[in-house]
Amino acid sequence: MDIPLCDLHAQYLAIRPDVDAAIERTIARSAFIGGAELQAFEAEFAQYCETKACVGVGNGTDALYLALRCMGIGPGDEVITVAHTFIATAETISLTGARPIFVDIREDTMLMDPEALESAITPRTRAIIPVHLYGQSCDMDRIMEVARRHRLKVIEDAAQAHGARWRGKRAGSIGDAACFSFYPGKNLGAYGDGGAVVSQDEALIKRIRMLANHGRVDKYIHETEGINSRLDGLNAAILRVKLRQLDTWNAARRRHAEQYMNALRGSAAMLPVVHASAEPVWHLFVIRISGRDRVQARLNKQGIGAGVHYPVPLHLQPAYQQMRMAVGALPVTERVAASIISLPMYPELNGDQMEAVSHAVLEAISAEPVG
Repeated sequence: MDIPLCDLHAQYLAIRPDVDAAIERTIARSAFIGGAELQAFEAEFAQYCETKACVGVGNGTDALYLALRCMGIGPGDEVITVAHTFIATAETISLTGARPIFVDIREDTMLMDPEALESAITPRTRAIIPVHLYGQSCDMDRIMEVARRHRLKVIEDAAQAHGARWRGKRAGSIGDAACFSFYPGKNLGAYGDGGAVVSQDEALIKRIRMLANHGRVDKYIHETEGINSRLDGLNAAILRVKLRQLDTWNAARRRHAEQYMNALRGSAAMLPVVHASAEPVWHLFVIRISGRDRVQARLNKQGIGAGVHYPVPLHLQPAYQQMRMAVGALPVTERVAASIISLPMYPELNGDQMEAVSHAVLEAISAEPVG
């Protein structure tokens, strides 16, 4: 049985008439840059995130960069984040000229440890980027308390958390701004790259919109040097169709996560821990096991698309050698990276597929190592 980590074709088949109609409508209007579909999506996504404003941009990486730059983050500044994330979180800090500062994660949720924040703050610290990894919100109460006390900006990296909640509030509605990716495999994914910034600060979104459009205030009037990072009309139209399905899809992911939990409970696998105040959307279902590489190879050989997010923490990446952070600098992060494995997770999974994955995982973790 072939069970991919993510099945975008199955998703397309489920919404094909609406997607095809949206594409045809956009082509008929020739509204490929800007236009009614983009404006409507921005308004709808802002409302969904329970924020006052949204701007669509080229991708999630640009969303982070633009938010940082429009908050005045630049050379000489420091921004605190985690090393257990995709490199985009940190590289955007570097792109502004600022310096990323990595703190450790919690052993249970695998998210930013608020206790590690205080000791990482220096006179140069300007912002915090908590990463809502795998679809679960960080402890935003404690992070925001630290940020307010030290007068720091908070940019939520919500690239994997479309629709998640913390104490009833949407991920992305709590910090000074939040950045989303619409990479195809996300809970809300485009047909190509795409991203957005949302905020309760409408003036901030206006500045980001200008900077993302070459610093333009009128067709040929540029207030500042900007960049070219715009969500195109075709993807905005597709995302509008998908946004209407997002809560239904997230509910299916929660059912799948519960089925995995029930099937794997009591085994040698360390199951995900959900904070009591969080409502996750399970972008990924990640367990921890000993002998991870052996188990992954066995699952892949059986046609099960098990992956690893992410095997090498950022502080140990060649790109960050200049930070001189040795092995052992972030012990929890390093333990997690050595033992995590992501199981297939997407709304269209059926009962037989989930049973097959669970059975294969149980067999793989109980099998004797070869050699």
